[in-house]
Amino acid sequence: MIEALSNTMIFFIIFFIVLFVFLVAVLVNATYLVRQAEVIIVERFGSYYRTLGSGIHIIVPFVDQPRKVLWTFMREDSKGKLSYRFTDYVERIDLREAVFDFPKQSVITKDNVTIDLNALLYYQITDPIASIYEVANLPQAIEKLAQTTMRNIIGSMDLDQTLASRDSINEKIRVVLDEATDKWGIKVNRVELQELTPPLDIREAMEKQMRAERDRRAVILEAEGKKAARILEAEGYYQWQITQAKGEAEARLLIAQAESEAIQKIQRAVPEQNALAYLIAQNYLKVLPEIMRDKTGKVILMPYESSALMGSLGTIKELFTGGHINK
Repeated sequence: MIEALSNTMIFFIIFFIVLFVFLVAVLVNATYLVRQAEVIIVERFGSYYRTLGSGIHIIVPFVDQPRKVLWTFMREDSKGKLSYRFTDYVERIDLREAVFDFPKQSVITKDNVTIDLNALLYYQITDPIASIYEVANLPQAIEKLAQTTMRNIIGSMDLDQTLASRDSINEKIRVVLDEATDKWGIKVNRVELQELTPPLDIREAMEKQMRAERDRRAVILEAEGKKAARILEAEGYYQWQITQAKGEAEARLLIAQAESEAIQKIQRAVPEQNALAYLIAQNYLKVLPEIMRDKTGKVILMPYESSALMGSLGTIKELFTGGHINK
């Protein structure tokens, strides 16, 4: 009897222990600690029930279940480069801004040039309910949509426009993706094209064109410099001629004024004499030594009009000896 009672007590003890462990396990599994900027979608009998925000939450066991969603992740190696991607089921939805690194892909431009490009997309989930129920595997859907959008936009531009309009392409892709993914409950913040790599032969042709353009600009600059220098030289020479002509004109005017005053003084001093003849005789005496000297300086020539010269000399002598000119 005592032995049977002992066995019964042991059985109940074990039963209560198992029940306690089971209840603790159920309670633990029904308790969720949600971190900041995370949410968990809870379903009741397969339908959406509520969204668990940050904090501690307890759900009804076996009735409420967190919704697991398919999600694509990217793994990076120690150098920070994308090594591989994998897909897994997750319960927690991250509401922080996320970055998606697209693998390199080939795109054909409007002028039939194939270029390789890869891009970064920054997005943020604003409606976690829509991001789960409106699309399957949100990151993969964004990737495929972004790839088709980039092909369409770059396919409408030629190579030169593509290489020179990276900011414009980024904005166009962002606007299209933001409008298309609005029903998925996400906000596309930025799109950045990391690399735009044309084929090798195109790059070599572009480098040759760039060198030719630099040489052309150098030749043009050199020619413009020479042209400007010649224009400045001609303008300087023109100004110099004008200045010289003005100087000669002023000098001649001063000489003419001086001779006029001299003639007037002579005329007033000797009214009966010809003042013009006096000046001619005076200038003649100044150049007479040069006239009388040949190339060797040995031959002396007397002027043909010596009598006129003597008469002029006599006039000058009479003027100075007669005291008619006041010094």
